[in-house]
Amino acid sequence: MADLKITLTRSLIGQKPSIRKTAIALGLKRPNKFVIRKDSPYIRGMIKKISFMVKVEEL
Repeated sequence: MADLKITLTRSLIGQKPSIRKTAIALGLKRPNKFVIRKDSPYIRGMIKKISFMVKVEEL
């Protein structure tokens, strides 16, 4: 399995609570910060839900 570098590109201010909770569950709290997670269907589903506010790169 590959690793994914997930970067938050937009602020969580003004987002719906479910979007905010999903981003925080991924470990994203501030814009332009990134986390590295293992690629899995669970993580891909979370990324799909907040795809409009994250940038994803495979490592």
